[in-house]
Amino acid sequence: QVRLVESGGGLVQAGGSLRLSCAASGRTLGNYVVGWFRQAPGKEREFVARITRNGSITFYADSVKGRFTISRDNAKNTAYLQMNSLKPEDTAVYYCATSSVGTTRNRDYDYWGQGTRVTVSS
Repeated sequence: QVRLVESGGGLVQAGGSLRLSCAASGRTLGNYVVGWFRQAPGKEREFVARITRNGSITFYADSVKGRFTISRDNAKNTAYLQMNSLKPEDTAVYYCATSSVGTTRNRDYDYWGQGTRVTVSS
């Protein structure tokens, strides 16, 4: 059984930082692209960042570029999202997901975690 479990969300003031983790079980994370997505209240789920299998290439949504950093530790079967200079508009539930294709489209990701909530106060 494949499970992805996100952690690290919480309440933070604008300008602050959080580090999200995505721990995988039942699947060798290093065999897949990992993506982070988010869904704000009343909005559709949107792409945030993705990282290739060996971590050599990353790609970000324009809205987070320069502030967020995606990384992975395949030995620990875990991926991360370091979020700096957080803004109130970053408030959302953040999800990690795995893909064999590795795009920015939700439908190309097969397994998803349950999400972790990030709230940024102004």
